[in-house]
Amino acid sequence: MTNLFQKSEGGAVVGGQSDGAPLAFTLRPKSLEDFFGQEEIVGQGKLLRQLIEQDKLHSVIFYGPPGCGKTTLANIVAQKTNAEFEVMSAVTGGVPELRRVVAVAKERRKMGTRTVLFVDEIHRFSKSQQDALLPHVEDGTVTLIGATTENPSFEVNSALLSRSQVFVFKALDEEALKGILNRALKLAVETDAGESESINIDDEGKDFLVQFANGDARTLLNTVEIVLKLVNKKEIVLTDIQKVLQRKNLRYDKKGEEHFNIISALHKSMRDSDPDGALYWLGRMLEGGEDPLYVARRLIRFASEDIGMADPHALLVAVAVKDACHFNGMPECGVNLAQAVVHLSMAPKSNALYKAYGAVQSDIGKFGNLEVPLNIRNAPTKLMKEWGYGKNYQYAHNFAGAKVDQQHLPDDLKARKYYVPTDRGLEAKIKEKLDGRG
Repeated sequence: MTNLFQKSEGGAVVGGQSDGAPLAFTLRPKSLEDFFGQEEIVGQGKLLRQLIEQDKLHSVIFYGPPGCGKTTLANIVAQKTNAEFEVMSAVTGGVPELRRVVAVAKERRKMGTRTVLFVDEIHRFSKSQQDALLPHVEDGTVTLIGATTENPSFEVNSALLSRSQVFVFKALDEEALKGILNRALKLAVETDAGESESINIDDEGKDFLVQFANGDARTLLNTVEIVLKLVNKKEIVLTDIQKVLQRKNLRYDKKGEEHFNIISALHKSMRDSDPDGALYWLGRMLEGGEDPLYVARRLIRFASEDIGMADPHALLVAVAVKDACHFNGMPECGVNLAQAVVHLSMAPKSNALYKAYGAVQSDIGKFGNLEVPLNIRNAPTKLMKEWGYGKNYQYAHNFAGAKVDQQHLPDDLKARKYYVPTDRGLEAKIKEKLDGRG
């Protein structure tokens, strides 16, 4: 089998894949021209692209979900760099292998040759293993490329992290996945002699494969490989793919009307305190290939807009599930989202906070920059005190219950009451407290 990072001048020709390597392996791009996605970091003129093209890459950490191009980009570096390229897996490698790589790198350095070390799944290295790597990154013996699916802020030693630049990869969008799919269909059928058969997948079939991949190029290519092996046709249609994968296509267009219909159904089910409806529409979104972080963002909004101070913990739950989606990814985070959806569905509801902030926005737009009342202005200098800044300010902690009645709003708005709590959940107690203040 060809080594993943073996330098090569030509393109990928896999033919019948006589070496038994998976399609995702054999079709891995060897140049930036064949790399799809991550335009934010490797698009024309971007820093990372320039560093790779000019062979000036310093130590970096590639962080992102599976199948988004981290290892592929390292492979491209291997083709472009004049340095020697070493590969380690943090799953199978350890300190002895690291010592061997470093020893070789030191000898090369004496001869004026650089060494780039790619460590896959670097988060699997223990603290002691990362500590063993640190001095050799620091003194330039090796240039590190670390790849991780876990947040490096938590999984990579701060000292090692401070000596590396982190590039954040995103799950691949539909455009990138379609580019990868079309390239795969072109190259996967080439014979060793360079001859090519004509195999096509209809647009509905391509859309299905892209949604099925859910942002993961490896999943996409593995699925395409299965389809090409099991569907013995030159014109492959959606139903052929569904039969092979034993899965029907859920009607869910992440950019079209159905997307907005279903997120609306989820939102209204939670607002109406119906956990069953909310769980169903959550499932429709996730099983249809929706980005779980999109759902998490909507839950965070909902927690303040429709629950607010009736259950302040709702926002904590929603933010926590965002972190869970980052940490677990799909499909594991589906149950985390389900827990959050049920919590938000069953929480007491109030839009008082939402209405209050809307009223504030309206008044700011109407009245502009109104003056801060003198009594609550900061008075750090004698002159400002003479101007009346802070005059008659009443320090709340000097009063019973730390409650004091003084003007906090501008003169034109001093009678405004923006926040009007309901009698539901914690807001009932808040309402009682505000009413008692008078």
